[in-house]
Amino acid sequence: MESTQQPFLTEALDRLWLQFLPQMEERVAALEAASSALAAGRLSIDQRGAANSAAHKLAGVLGTFGLTKGTILAREAEIIYSGEPETDPEAASRLHQIAEQLKAIVASRK
Repeated sequence: MESTQQPFLTEALDRLWLQFLPQMEERVAALEAASSALAAGRLSIDQRGAANSAAHKLAGVLGTFGLTKGTILAREAEIIYSGEPETDPEAASRLHQIAEQLKAIVASRK
């Protein structure tokens, strides 16, 4: 890619980031809420499905913006939520950590 195109591409990605930032923050919030519900023993099937979907979408979009660590974390959350996290005593703690890390990654890109 020519260096003259680089600023244009960076600006376009920055505009897209700002456009999709509210959705990403909502998805991270869904992961936070689900991990809290799991820790309290109140994670519903619907909430688990929503968290799985949010993690899946975050994995894709964060990769688009070059946030590889975020993609890896979101995929891990997706895998955990696709199973039965209620039966894994360490799942709530790990999902909470993932949600916090994703929140920091999204905030750091602003």
